[in-house]
Amino acid sequence: MDPTLVERLAQLRGIGDAYHDYRGDLRHFSLKTKTDILRAMGCSVDDPAALTADLREAEIARFKRLLPPIASARGARAGVELNIPAREFGASLVWTVNLEDGSHYEGVVSTAACPEVWRGEVGGSWITRRRLELPAVLPPGYHELEVKLANVVTRCALVVSPPECFEPAAIVSGRRVWGIAVQLYTVRSRDNWGIGDFGDLKSLIRWLAPHGAGFIGLNPLHALAPADPLRSSPYSASCRHFLNVLYIAVPLVPDFAECARARAAVDDPRFLERLQGLRSASLVDYRGVAEVKFEVLELLFQHFRDRHLNPATDRGQRFRAFVAGGGALLQAHARFDALDQHFRATLATASGWLSWPQEYRDVDGHAARGFAAAHPLQVEFYLYLQWLAHDQLVSAQALARDLGMPIGLYGDYAVGSNPSGSETWVDQNSYRMGAEIGAPPDPLALRGQGWGIPPQDPFVMETQRLQGFVHLIRNNMRYYGALRLDHVMSLFRLWWVAAGDSPTEGAYVHYPLEQLLTVLALESARAACLVVGEDLGVVPDEMRRAMPEFGLYHYKVLLFEKEGGRFRRPDEFVRRALGTVTTHDMPTLRSYWEGRDIDLRRNLNLYPSLEIQSEVVRERDFDRAALLAALDEQGLAPASPATPSEPFTPELANALHMYLARSGTVLVALQIEDLLGMIDPVNIPGTDEEYPNWQRKLTADIEDMLDRRDFDALFADIGQARG
Repeated sequence: MDPTLVERLAQLRGIGDAYHDYRGDLRHFSLKTKTDILRAMGCSVDDPAALTADLREAEIARFKRLLPPIASARGARAGVELNIPAREFGASLVWTVNLEDGSHYEGVVSTAACPEVWRGEVGGSWITRRRLELPAVLPPGYHELEVKLANVVTRCALVVSPPECFEPAAIVSGRRVWGIAVQLYTVRSRDNWGIGDFGDLKSLIRWLAPHGAGFIGLNPLHALAPADPLRSSPYSASCRHFLNVLYIAVPLVPDFAECARARAAVDDPRFLERLQGLRSASLVDYRGVAEVKFEVLELLFQHFRDRHLNPATDRGQRFRAFVAGGGALLQAHARFDALDQHFRATLATASGWLSWPQEYRDVDGHAARGFAAAHPLQVEFYLYLQWLAHDQLVSAQALARDLGMPIGLYGDYAVGSNPSGSETWVDQNSYRMGAEIGAPPDPLALRGQGWGIPPQDPFVMETQRLQGFVHLIRNNMRYYGALRLDHVMSLFRLWWVAAGDSPTEGAYVHYPLEQLLTVLALESARAACLVVGEDLGVVPDEMRRAMPEFGLYHYKVLLFEKEGGRFRRPDEFVRRALGTVTTHDMPTLRSYWEGRDIDLRRNLNLYPSLEIQSEVVRERDFDRAALLAALDEQGLAPASPATPSEPFTPELANALHMYLARSGTVLVALQIEDLLGMIDPVNIPGTDEEYPNWQRKLTADIEDMLDRRDFDALFADIGQARG
């Protein structure tokens, strides 16, 4: 293996050379790390001839192909970089832009008239990279650029976006908006079936909209694994294109009112007893919830087929239109869920395509398609479930907008998907199963982190003209007035860890930031969806600059907003941001104030050393005092606690929410757990079976919260502070 070739190929495939660690020290990635990641990318690093061929392919894509696979422009003017061979310098170049609407712009320019941005020798040939400035005023859209040079025609995708992501008219006119953040599965009500559902979501909207709330923030609602309900992390989706069908509110399905068998089954005393047990449990019983829901949904599907598909009624035609609109991707997802259920039931396999018999692992293979042909009703059942979930979520957003919410639903887009889910099954070309994404070492995770989520290969993504990303963003934004991108830095770089390596031996792999953000801005404008980028942790300068340029909102957590030994004043918060006191990955406010999270992490043995644990305790003592000082400076100091050693009170939570509400930050989210004064977190990063992550419910029903006069008063104060 030639180290020089490996280093060159690693650079061309986006693998970085070094990074600054949490101490600020510059650390270079080893040759072994780069080799392992290249191997995970499918490169033949162990065969000298194949390695040379891979390098040649990467060099052709980067330097010798006249046009890149995809070019982007923000605003009406577009410029595209061209690789011009020295022999063609001064030749005439004929360009045509084929617009999305079928019209065309065209022109002729000398390559010598295009400004040079780089020159060099590649594989024995001199290349001059020139920038073609297109004089036409281009509308936003997915266009195609066609260039003819020396009688050879080359084409590339040309994405043109508005200058920035979308902002609602209310915000453009100066309104500062507040809302409630909730993990939907944690919601209790007297009507749900043991898990918060889309019916509960409508109840939250009806409660909060009249109080002036502008949005409801949600966890990712991505499709999980119906065949294995215990795979419950919303951040480890089977497929981010589609929805988690456990959120279907069964009694609200129109077929339920028509189906006597289903209503009789639900009215059975034994079934009602099961429902009561599921509702009263302090943790979500995912298996129990799935059993009762699917038991009734199967009856509803049978009724729907008999009543609405044979022959097709208006309702049946709407279902057929939904299925047709979902195309091959929806069909493949339904086929996946049917196959997964089949193998779980017949072979007792673990959920996911990596556990299936080999012949079924090809999404387009004879076995998978043969199964769908032999079991059409099983596949159609999962199409039906996706339709129900889609309709109920669309209906919730429509209700929010009808009730005057300027944003309505504020969704969450996870950074990746489960390695064994349908998203990777369908797109095995771009997902690299021989690696996972994670994070480099930090003070609380000295061995780094591996998240068990396979990365997408940026080289393949560009070759595919980012079509996978386009559809992912589009399929999420269609439901929401705002969308949070988890770990937004992934648009620029991700920490790759090759299989078998420690996360300390990972490296950053870089992505086409400009093109991804252009797609994001275009889809944001088309869906009228504001974009929030979760930019906590180490944020590279490239990302810091790009977010305001493209109109992405920052994500600001009050407890992290410290500078010079104090918390930032409300007037020091950045305007284009969503501000919150805590998040789902942090302790609740009460747990934070009382130090219960420190005790919990110690009991779970999560501190790398006693020294780090002691430092966390010292910092917490300091922060409590600093928070009280910050509140006092704003005239918001609660009567109790008056000192850092006194216990948490609802007055403290209200004061901190008011502190944030006074800020210039456009969006402010109140965590519903902090309104309730809850202790237990919903998730502890770095744990698996040691803690019941993604299961802990709220401590009050929606119906009880509706009657809380103290909540009414707080909402009024928040609204007044927001203006």
